[in-house]
Amino acid sequence: MASKISSRSRGGTPAKSNSKETGPKLEENLNIFKSDKFDADAFVNSKCNSLNEKEIRQLCSYLLDLKRASAEEMHRSVYANYTAFIRTSKEISDLEGELLSIRNLLSTQATLIHGLADGIHVESLSVTVPRGSLSNGVSADVDRDPSDLENWLIEFPDILDVLIAERRVEEALATLDEGEHVVSEAKRKNSLSPVLLTSLQTAITECRQRLADQLANAASQPTTRGGELRAAITALKKLGDGPRAHSLLLEAHSQRLQSEMQNLRPSSTSYGGAYTAAISQLVFSVIAQTASDANAVFGKEPSYSSELVMWATKQTEYLALLVKRHALASSAAAGGLRAAAECVQIALGHCSLLEARGLTLCPVLLRLFRPSVEQALDANLKRIEESTAALAAADDWDLSSTSHNAIIHQHKLSSSAQRFNSMVQDFFEDVGPLLSMQLGGKMLEGLFHVFSSYVSMLIRALPGSMEEEANYEGSGNKIVSIAETESQQMALLANASLLADELLPRAAMKLTPGVQAIYNDDPGRRPSDRQNRNPEQREWKRRLASIVDRLKDSFCRQHALELIFTEDGDTHLAPEMYLNMDEGVEEIEWFPSQIFQELYAKLYRMSAIATEMFAGRERFSTLLLMRLTETVILWLSEDQSFWDEVLKGPRPLGPLGLQQFYLDMQFVILFASQGRYLSRNLYRALKEIIDKALAAFSATGMDPYSVLPEDEWFNHMCQDAINRLSGNPQSANGERDPSSPTASVSAQSISSVRSHGSS
Repeated sequence: MASKISSRSRGGTPAKSNSKETGPKLEENLNIFKSDKFDADAFVNSKCNSLNEKEIRQLCSYLLDLKRASAEEMHRSVYANYTAFIRTSKEISDLEGELLSIRNLLSTQATLIHGLADGIHVESLSVTVPRGSLSNGVSADVDRDPSDLENWLIEFPDILDVLIAERRVEEALATLDEGEHVVSEAKRKNSLSPVLLTSLQTAITECRQRLADQLANAASQPTTRGGELRAAITALKKLGDGPRAHSLLLEAHSQRLQSEMQNLRPSSTSYGGAYTAAISQLVFSVIAQTASDANAVFGKEPSYSSELVMWATKQTEYLALLVKRHALASSAAAGGLRAAAECVQIALGHCSLLEARGLTLCPVLLRLFRPSVEQALDANLKRIEESTAALAAADDWDLSSTSHNAIIHQHKLSSSAQRFNSMVQDFFEDVGPLLSMQLGGKMLEGLFHVFSSYVSMLIRALPGSMEEEANYEGSGNKIVSIAETESQQMALLANASLLADELLPRAAMKLTPGVQAIYNDDPGRRPSDRQNRNPEQREWKRRLASIVDRLKDSFCRQHALELIFTEDGDTHLAPEMYLNMDEGVEEIEWFPSQIFQELYAKLYRMSAIATEMFAGRERFSTLLLMRLTETVILWLSEDQSFWDEVLKGPRPLGPLGLQQFYLDMQFVILFASQGRYLSRNLYRALKEIIDKALAAFSATGMDPYSVLPEDEWFNHMCQDAINRLSGNPQSANGERDPSSPTASVSAQSISSVRSHGSS
């Protein structure tokens, strides 16, 4: 900690590690504090008089930071060395007992030495006491005739023997106290000879030891309980053997606990929760009674409190072992998360009642239960994955309405996705009692991998993607029903997107009790991520979306390849379709090329499907169509062999070929703009493609804009193609039907592209 303080001094700037220079200087600066005449107030005043208000505030702030850092460091040190502290405290207690025994031995040896020195037998107590020895008298207890004191000294051992034999503990303690008082007064007034004094002390020591042994034996009997046990322990502590008394108290309660545990033998048919409740109530009630007895007899003395904590921890660990063996093990292995969670919650409920007595043992239970609960979590997640995979093998990818909460939404999912969602919702219902075990991160991570495995199966359900995804982590060799039609393939995306965007994050909200309460009070409310989802869950949702993006990419790549390539491996987007147009063609019916007609038709069909399938989630369908269009156009933009032939081929790009190429690109811009999926990336790629075509034509020495019609012509041709391909009627005067979805879209995008190109 000293290193931390020195590094934070001077405004937090670390000191240079030059021991030769800083060592003597630091020693010199500290000398002022070593003086016995050091005045703290005067030192502070001398330093603060030269500081202004701002510097004083900064100094106060620094000192407060230093104080907090010091407190944190002390707490860490205490917690880090708590076990060593408890062990040291117990060793000190044991040492005190050994010192007491040594003192008794030394007292006995002193008696023997005095007896040998005076030539008198220690065993004989019939010595006549000289009258002059009591001339000054003693205290109120010994202020009597010498003959009475002599008689009392002779009878004292016999009286104690009778009281101990008759188990009259309180009277024996009072008699011992009286003997101790006589010894004390005799030493103070020198009223007894050394022989008599030593004999009395020896008798007291022997009787004290016999009484202590008798009390210890009584406390060790199984039948000694309740008030009788506390009385024996209290008497033993009064005899000066506190460590032994405390150990006997703990041992007595341990024997009682073990005896009563014999009646709790779980059978193979017994309910795990019932067994957990019974044994938890027994163990923690005994711990509570032990703490009450220890506090009544020994108070809050640290050494005894530490030993009590160690004993209670040991009993709690044994309880956890039994619960794991007879209740948790079978549930965890079978994936019975709800049963495991219930056992943990029951045990924690009983354990938490001890906190009012100063015993915090819940962390001990959580630490010991955690491996079993994690095993149950893993088994439960594995069951979700396997059950969903089994349904995916027979899923017809037909979306039907499903609702986990009918008040909120009517969701449409296929059978496998419905099963997945249902099991996930139940999973988060089960893990509620386990939030105190700080397993939220593990739960989210496990569910993330299960969802990733499910999306891998959805990818493998796309035609032509079996080989590509066969080795993906989590997919294994599971059989998946193939989605043949476009509607079925888009259903795969509907499954994944709805789960990732809404259903799984909503289920994960149950890990945050405060947020879940909002849903319970107002089921129709959909709080924003920023307000009601912690950073961990926001990051988790982002990762779920990245898995869905992988499915999107596979979907778009498959459909782009279907558009670009034939079944024989030839391409529909060959440069010859533009380069051969200027050779002997007399009359041309201007219309977009076949591949772009098919692209529009595919997008038109998918848009119609998405309108129903992604109701309320139009943004997802828009982004999907945008990505599909980008995939095709980017392939054209990056097809180096296509452009090599256009730029350097055996024949140049002619005026008609340029006009057709320009018409195709304007057609894509127009329908993408009308469909609201003309992204910046798509627009940039189309602009680059047009620039490449214009550059290829300019290489022939001709001005490309001299052979291209006006923008209105391209706009009319593209709009006419869209109307014909989509089946939208036109009005009698040639204007578009106002009811057409494309009626309000202008040719602004076409003009902007052409003006960009001319610039």
